[in-house]
Amino acid sequence: MSHANNPDVLNRLKRAQGHLSKIVEMVEEGRDALVIAQQLQAVVKAVDKAKTFLVLHHIEHHLYEAVEPLPKETRDRLAEMAEITKYL
Repeated sequence: MSHANNPDVLNRLKRAQGHLSKIVEMVEEGRDALVIAQQLQAVVKAVDKAKTFLVLHHIEHHLYEAVEPLPKETRDRLAEMAEITKYL
């Protein structure tokens, strides 16, 4: 399996896709713009999280591939760096 089609990324994107199709229905029904905007923001965040997860997974995959095996202390530091990226 390629790290690019990681099940976690696919699940996040499929959930966002389903949510977006519901928003299209809301627009077609003429629902309130505020509610639609709120739902669109939720989809944007979901897609952004999927992107972040994909990029981090990609970096980790190639970093570990290039310098395996990493000492536990280094892996822990990398985990900290990955964790802080959710605030980007």
